[in-house]
Amino acid sequence: NTIDNYAMWHTKPGKFYGLRAEMSIWASPNQENSQESGASLQIYCPDGGNYNLIEAGFHISPSLYRNKDIRFFTYWTKDLKSRGCYNLQCPGFVSASGANLVPGQAIVPPSMYGKQDYYVRLSLNQDPNSEDWVVYRHDLEKPSLLGHFPKKLCPGTPRIQALTGFVNYLKNAHGPPMGSGHFPDHYDHDNKKSAYFKHIRYYNPNGHSYNPFGVPMVKLVDRLDCYRANDFVLDYKRGYMFNYGGPSGCVG
Repeated sequence: NTIDNYAMWHTKPGKFYGLRAEMSIWASPNQENSQESGASLQIYCPDGGNYNLIEAGFHISPSLYRNKDIRFFTYWTKDLKSRGCYNLQCPGFVSASGANLVPGQAIVPPSMYGKQDYYVRLSLNQDPNSEDWVVYRHDLEKPSLLGHFPKKLCPGTPRIQALTGFVNYLKNAHGPPMGSGHFPDHYDHDNKKSAYFKHIRYYNPNGHSYNPFGVPMVKLVDRLDCYRANDFVLDYKRGYMFNYGGPSGCVG
């Protein structure tokens, strides 16, 4: 039986078509085999009476890969209850030919506490033509299509969009670090101490991005004693952003 903990900001249900953010990349060298930690862009999609989930992000999952590399991943699940599907393990996410990142691919270098800030800018949004949900990487010279989730995995509205730091671990065990392994510091001016989502933008039905100004956002942190997220704010250099994270040792 596993415990899932989150530090996220999400929208209320509404007409949403995707999101984009710069996501900081942190290693977790002491993580145990039964632990997972990561961060992702998530879209919850109504399908019948329940929500499906599609997501793309970065995680460390020794049980999935047999090592502690930081890897790009995709995931989807039907009605949030079924055992979901990572990467290309089952039909779902379709990798683009010549993609710059393939689901399950390791990514380097990690950020280093107080020394180096490393991030990847990802987007997950509905293509106005195909209606499939496309994933792009934006921090290279030009945007690189990584692949797509077929539209049937995320059919109707209202949808919920979330920017999420997460961990999971065995019940009665202890949790891994989330993000940098440090609580979000309100004065982390150089982005080198706590994990973040920054330059957060949303997409309209025409595939154009916009600032989430005026979009009501809800903070969800299920274990404040272990993991935290700070305010969703507009920073003059970093756009809409928030920091999140926490140390290892959360007891499930």
